Amino acid sequence: MMRPTLRAALVFAMSIPVALLILALKGEFWYASLYFPVIALTLIGADATMVLPGRRLKSELDAPARLYIGQSGDIDLTLSANGYSRPAAIEALLEQRGTAAPSGIVAGTMAKGRLELKLPVTPLRRGQITVEALWLRWRGPLGLVEAHRREATEVTIDVVPDVRGLQDNALQFFASDAVYGIKAQRLRGEGTEFDTLCDFAQGMDNRFIDWKRSARHHKLLCKEFQQERNHHIVFGYDTGHLMLEPINGIPKLDHAIKAGLLLSWVSLRNGDLVGGCGFDTHFRHFIKPGRGIPHFTRVQKFAAALNYQTEETNFTLGLAELNSRLQRRTLVVLFTEFIDTISAELLIESLQLMVKRHVIIFVTLRDPLLTELQDAAPQDFINVAEAVLADDFLRERAIVLERIARLGVHCITAPVNGVSSALLNRYLMIKQRGLL
Repeated sequence: MMRPTLRAALVFAMSIPVALLILALKGEFWYASLYFPVIALTLIGADATMVLPGRRLKSELDAPARLYIGQSGDIDLTLSANGYSRPAAIEALLEQRGTAAPSGIVAGTMAKGRLELKLPVTPLRRGQITVEALWLRWRGPLGLVEAHRREATEVTIDVVPDVRGLQDNALQFFASDAVYGIKAQRLRGEGTEFDTLCDFAQGMDNRFIDWKRSARHHKLLCKEFQQERNHHIVFGYDTGHLMLEPINGIPKLDHAIKAGLLLSWVSLRNGDLVGGCGFDTHFRHFIKPGRGIPHFTRVQKFAAALNYQTEETNFTLGLAELNSRLQRRTLVVLFTEFIDTISAELLIESLQLMVKRHVIIFVTLRDPLLTELQDAAPQDFINVAEAVLADDFLRERAIVLERIARLGVHCITAPVNGVSSALLNRYLMIKQRGLL
């Protein structure tokens, strides 16, 4: 479709006062007043004949198969016009469906009949982004006429959890491999699997002294144990509406998934079995614990299938269903969120039942907005009111976390950039102490 531009309208509009001025001053030269509108229309028509014909313009889209949540990607657009050698300024815009940042207009100048553009796409949530159409707009050499076209497309991009760099981040926790290379080492800890006897030294725990063998060898001998493997680790993801709150533009649920995938990789490398579940008003997702690095692919698919829900979480139903599906003592990593002490009552009751059989790590993300409001300078009454409310919320969260910690639950409250490290350190501490 072709139409005149704003510049063409201004050129034609400027010719009308000139024509009226000629009629007012020199009425006998009325025919001269028609020259200027005709000249304006002639320029518009000439520009229309020189504009790039739409039938010659060919487009080709090359989109990535998948994008990672919170990371921008580019769709490569190649425009070609055979037999057209004039420069042409072309603008492109994507018509997309899905939760993504608005696509901006990308412009470029076609030279020698070819133009390559990169159209940015920034997903905000997991799922799919569908590019339904491509809008193109270009103008003639004089800028008086513009043509635009809408091309329907069927480009679909999967938005998956960000797993890039998980192996690099996890490498630092495998000191035996990273420092000593391929040299085989036994991981000794405070487990219950007997490894060897050693001479007792000052500082060792007296409970580990083997009195029978010490009497036989006439010297104190102490037991050493290996860290146990084959533990079951299940990640519980709260997919309710509180986990949809964005931090740094990404929902809390996706930050939790990223931390859970990192710990899953480390656990599978350690020989443990990893599973997971997702719940809100209903118990929606579950994957049985499995072993080995190949199982990490199934864990990724499970994490990608966790849908965003707008309902309130039913902790009683979700944790009771999870507790019934766990057949042995398990390390349960629960990613969730709460508002105040009243809404957390049912959560505390459910955790009190689970902690009798399992080891639980309770993970919440620290909201930087509350800290900023609490520490903001009191410029006016509104700042003071916001600081008081933020302090009340933080105090109630501290009360709930203290009550949960008294049950024997390991509580972690960390910012989004530190939750992965805090979770890994707590996992290693639990393994070393043999709490499983």
